[in-house]
Amino acid sequence: MGFTIGGIREMRTGARRRHRGTEGTTVAEYTGLWGWAVTPGARAVADSCSCGEPTCPAPGAHPLDFAREVPAGTGLDHASDAWAETPGAAMLLPVGRAFDVLEVAEQAGRRALVRMERMGLPSGPVAVTPTGRAQFFVAPGAAAELPELLYRMGWDDAGLDLRALGPGTHITAPPSDLGGLGPVRWLRPPLLDTAAAPPQARLLLGTLAYVCNRS
Repeated sequence: MGFTIGGIREMRTGARRRHRGTEGTTVAEYTGLWGWAVTPGARAVADSCSCGEPTCPAPGAHPLDFAREVPAGTGLDHASDAWAETPGAAMLLPVGRAFDVLEVAEQAGRRALVRMERMGLPSGPVAVTPTGRAQFFVAPGAAAELPELLYRMGWDDAGLDLRALGPGTHITAPPSDLGGLGPVRWLRPPLLDTAAAPPQARLLLGTLAYVCNRS
């Protein structure tokens, strides 16, 4: 029996399977199959942050300063071993490398997905958070381009509940917990043809702006 990620087949013995945790396997899927780096993140514990800072501005929703990132392309065994160094950490994905994120209210995001399917528009992975937000993965550069794109489309002053996340930010990856509020889930899980090459923001923005304006 084998496990194939990143074009490399790694044989798994019974002993390896027993010692390899579910989280380590998920991290390996993100790094080896989808081509995303994964950063160990803090967790919210009893209304405080596991980082130990009493005045933490983002309890359970930020990278751990001392933990090393698992790079994109890391295979199953190395990813599992690396993740075992930070037991209990949340899985965070750095934004601005393989993808940027367009974030809208979950209800608007669900309507946008239905509308895009009817129009035959491409869509990359979409995550939903326990705070009621839908996060659309789009090609890198969307955060920097968003103001100009909205201006060209006539939505620049519409007060949309739409924001872009770019370089320097992280999102919590499914199925990790977000700030003690519950797990992040996939509304549309990653696929091989969209995870590595998510669509350009301009292909989705009209639909997202439309449904946000009608919310």
